[in-house]
Amino acid sequence: MVHAIRIHEHGGPEVLRWDEIEVGEPGSGQVRIRQTAVGLNYIDTYHRSGAYRLPNLPAVIGMAGTGVVEALGPDITTLKIGDHVGYAMAIGAYAESRLIAADRLVPLPSWLDEQATAATLLQGLTAQYLLRSTYAVQPGDTILVQAAAGGVGLLLCSWARHLGATVIGTVGSAEKAELAQAHGCHHTIDYTRENFVTRVKDLTDGQGVPVVYDGVGRTTFLDGLDCLRPRGLMVLFGAASGAPAPLDLGLLAAKGSLYVTRPTLATYTAKREDLMTSAADLFDAVRNGGVTFTVNQRFALKDTADAHRALESRATTGSTVLVP
Repeated sequence: MVHAIRIHEHGGPEVLRWDEIEVGEPGSGQVRIRQTAVGLNYIDTYHRSGAYRLPNLPAVIGMAGTGVVEALGPDITTLKIGDHVGYAMAIGAYAESRLIAADRLVPLPSWLDEQATAATLLQGLTAQYLLRSTYAVQPGDTILVQAAAGGVGLLLCSWARHLGATVIGTVGSAEKAELAQAHGCHHTIDYTRENFVTRVKDLTDGQGVPVVYDGVGRTTFLDGLDCLRPRGLMVLFGAASGAPAPLDLGLLAAKGSLYVTRPTLATYTAKREDLMTSAADLFDAVRNGGVTFTVNQRFALKDTADAHRALESRATTGSTVLVP
């Protein structure tokens, strides 16, 4: 028996319960891992609240973590007991131990810090597909990152700068502006004091940017369209402020033949070969200094409700880890 954070109903942080559960033995295609760290990601709050409803309750939520393989299914030959592994986009992370499909696990280089990797892996893989696949950032590009001091935002800023782009980022305070700048953001815009559309146009000589990365949603989406140059791409990869209102497609024509996409990490890493390629690219970026895995907040796993409250009140910056 081990402990896990489960929800028995959808709702606020108060529905997160510290339960004792039985994990059992791995079946075909599975391994059991003892978790060393668990990542906190905004998608976890969607599963908890019911914005992304889970069909079978009670359920262990959480999407990312690191751990050590402690038992193998009968057909597993690619891993061995004692291997250190990480994963993202595999629900059931908020537990001391868990079963997981072996093909969702990424072997971890020995030089990576496991707590920092757990906190950052989902966000790092998200940054990888956004910058390298959804829109391939090139040297000389100027890009806009909404919520630049958030977990994904900081990674986008540092990696995009390493790729040779000029990065404009929106933030909610002077402290967050300083943090974003320390992670590679060239120009920060405090949206509580400035109109970010006006500032983006000023910074780009009225041209706008080729791509906007928006994980905020409702409060930034429409104004973000006005930051794009003709034929620019709006990348809506999250909705921290809620989903945008339904879009009149005629607006895209009126604002310059714009493109909009709503990508997900699950799609970009659905095939194992894509997951491994993305992870290798991310780990290379960490090793060569383009990306830094850091932990800005730590909570005990049993205190996950406090972590959710901090995340949703925007009291956190960067990445947060839950420690079993």
